[in-house]
Amino acid sequence: MLRRRWSGKPDGAGNAGFRSISAFFGASLSAGRTTELTARYPATRQVLDRRSVLALCGGGALSLALAPGRASSQEGFKFGLTPVFLSNDLELLALLRAYLTEAIGEPVELVSRRTYQEITALLVAGQLQAAWICGYPYVQFRTELDLVATPSWHGKPLYQSYLIAAADRPTERWEDLKGDIHAFSDPDSNSGFLVTRALLAENGLKPEGFFARTLYTYGHRNVIRAVASGLAQSGSVDGYVWDVMREMEPDLVNQTRIVRRSEWLGFPPVASPRALVGDPRIARLKDALTAMDRHDEGRKVLALLRLDGFVATQPALFDSIAAKVDAVRRLG
Repeated sequence: MLRRRWSGKPDGAGNAGFRSISAFFGASLSAGRTTELTARYPATRQVLDRRSVLALCGGGALSLALAPGRASSQEGFKFGLTPVFLSNDLELLALLRAYLTEAIGEPVELVSRRTYQEITALLVAGQLQAAWICGYPYVQFRTELDLVATPSWHGKPLYQSYLIAAADRPTERWEDLKGDIHAFSDPDSNSGFLVTRALLAENGLKPEGFFARTLYTYGHRNVIRAVASGLAQSGSVDGYVWDVMREMEPDLVNQTRIVRRSEWLGFPPVASPRALVGDPRIARLKDALTAMDRHDEGRKVLALLRLDGFVATQPALFDSIAAKVDAVRRLG
């Protein structure tokens, strides 16, 4: 399994601006090319480097005290959330927690981390009973994970990745983004990294040769903010998040425009460790998610998420994402 981060070191007068980006977003902005060794997450490894410890200290209400090994049922049901989730709405979080607690029949703890890698590591290690993850880590760990349910948006369990630029930039082709300072969301994000990386790979290109600089903002909102403010000239973003934010924060999002929409891809799913096959709590979770649109409290959650509901899906829904992983691997 291949994970690589591409970024550049800004020169001269650009240093101050890039320091402000790093401070504002906590972005990854290292010199050259750094290989991330995440081929497999050891089952009991704690993903707690200095950055993640800081995230734990500053993460607000969503936190989890880690202990080695698999969480027991006596500790409650731990449900992970990645940055694909619109998690800054306290009303939404309270409603979701209450709905899941009632449906599962035991207290539910919502667990958030700054990066996809941290949530995926906890899920694969069995320290979370389920998590709303991204299709990219799902296809890489599909032998360890089971699908629980997938959101339905505009009637389908599908979404797109958008390449965005400033609203006043007169460009219609992704090729015109060559030489940009480009904002990615997360190196484990499908829409916020992999789709663009695969697009370049299919054209014999790599980010470090196509873009002048790249950075990670660790949030789709932050990609939009970076492009809108001019800190980045273009960005890769989740189309669902961009569309929902255009409704919720039009003044911000209307400072950007879509240069390219990807094909339709499997929406970020809810998954659980395969070791929990047969666990009645997972069955209750699946029932709760797929019936969410038929309950008053569930409809309130869906309304805040701008989703139709959740549906049962098969792993094949994510084969097109797996094909993008293969395209990147073939280029090397």
